[in-house]
Amino acid sequence: MTVRTRLMMVTILGLAVTMAVWGWIQVRALDKILTDQQIKRLSDVAETVIMYYQSFPSRHGLSVLDKALKEQVESDVQLARIDIFSVVNDDSDYIAGATRVQYNWSETLVESVAKEQKPLHIKLNTEGGPALGFLASDILPGKNKKNRVVVGVIAFSQSGTEILNRAKHLLIYSSAGLLFFILLVLYLSHGWIIRRPLRRIIVAIDDFQAGQYNKRFNLSRKDEWKQLANHFNLMADKIEQVLAQYHELNLSLEKKIQDATHNVVQLQKEVNQLQQLTALGYLTANLAHDLGTPLHSIAGMTRLLLERGNWPPDVGRKLELIVQQTQRLDMVIQNVRRATRLPEPHFEIISISELLNETLPLVEPLILKSDIRLNVNVQENIPPLYVDRYRFQVALLNLIENAVEAIPQNGEIIISASVQQDKKFITISVKDNGYGIPPELIEKVCEPFFSTHNDERMRGLGLTIVNGIAAKVHGGRLEIKSRPDIGTEVILYFPVVDVISGKISSDHLSLANP
Repeated sequence: MTVRTRLMMVTILGLAVTMAVWGWIQVRALDKILTDQQIKRLSDVAETVIMYYQSFPSRHGLSVLDKALKEQVESDVQLARIDIFSVVNDDSDYIAGATRVQYNWSETLVESVAKEQKPLHIKLNTEGGPALGFLASDILPGKNKKNRVVVGVIAFSQSGTEILNRAKHLLIYSSAGLLFFILLVLYLSHGWIIRRPLRRIIVAIDDFQAGQYNKRFNLSRKDEWKQLANHFNLMADKIEQVLAQYHELNLSLEKKIQDATHNVVQLQKEVNQLQQLTALGYLTANLAHDLGTPLHSIAGMTRLLLERGNWPPDVGRKLELIVQQTQRLDMVIQNVRRATRLPEPHFEIISISELLNETLPLVEPLILKSDIRLNVNVQENIPPLYVDRYRFQVALLNLIENAVEAIPQNGEIIISASVQQDKKFITISVKDNGYGIPPELIEKVCEPFFSTHNDERMRGLGLTIVNGIAAKVHGGRLEIKSRPDIGTEVILYFPVVDVISGKISSDHLSLANP
């Protein structure tokens, strides 16, 4: 049901009730006016009869009065009956009268009027139609005050009833016409007062919802619709400002995300390159050691043979060629070692939270792929680290990758950071609930190329690299705690930095390398 329908229903109901009450009041007022006029006429007739009876109370006078009453009734078609009563000591007696209809006045009513000396009128239904009865009383002259005369006059009120009926019909028709006219005016004015401005507001709101945030509307009128339009325009301005700020924020966030993604990708490349270079450095060092010793032996023995002399020329030449080639191989090995040497460490003071925020996104794909839960616990108010950013990340990535390989599906990795009670070392712990390490192998896991895996990939350098980064580069140490079928915890110890100087004290270095 629309607002217009409800408004029309309430208006019709209100007008109908108002007109009904107003019509009832008007009919009652008209009925009173007609009744008052008829009472006045009957009162005049009653006074005339009383005066005549008081003047001629004799028998001859009564006969003349009776005749006069009959003539009066016959000559006036409105008069239905005239009766004269004598009331003595509260007893009433009929004296004379003239009538068109049969009606008997109540003795109690007659005696009551005589006693109270107040005129009385009542509405009657006679055989001739509706009528109005009137009773008036007066004292007979020269008689006891208890001797009274009461005159009753009845007049037909047919004309008054017809006037009232006509007035009722006229009021009904006029009220219906007025109601129709008012409703027509309301219907026509509804479009100008309500429908048109409301439709404009609805269209503006729909356009606003459709994305036309610059939609506004102005009304030339000065009423509640104008106030509503102003409030809508203010709201639209604020929403447009908020959307503009939101758009700018989205653009800023997109740019930051792109920059962060680029930084993560770049960091991943650098960390991977450093990790590969570290592994290659260890491999080259071992190869240099394994190849350098026999080469030096070959070169030494060849020189001893040359020192003996007395060799045929072709044999001496071949021995010199062997010495030259061993020197050449040794130079190649040294060049390879220089090429695979790690860059000098670049230390900086950095918070653990920043390091973790940069490193953990790199292992997120691996964690998600293995369906492993990763929890991070960082102690509050922990001091910053004085580390090489990329080497630290290489160490942490190796530990996390080892933990992922060591745990089954739906496992858990816990990364914790805290400071020791003596505040000399900060510990970084990577703990898993995997298969664990047998006690007899814990001492060997940090040896280069030691691995329990039998595949053809290059294995056994992860913990070696981590141990070198923690101990040799940063003056810390590595600790392994493991129990078979329960899990493994690898703890890295980094010295607490002197924030003012940015240096690691010699005490820390001695503690790290006892």
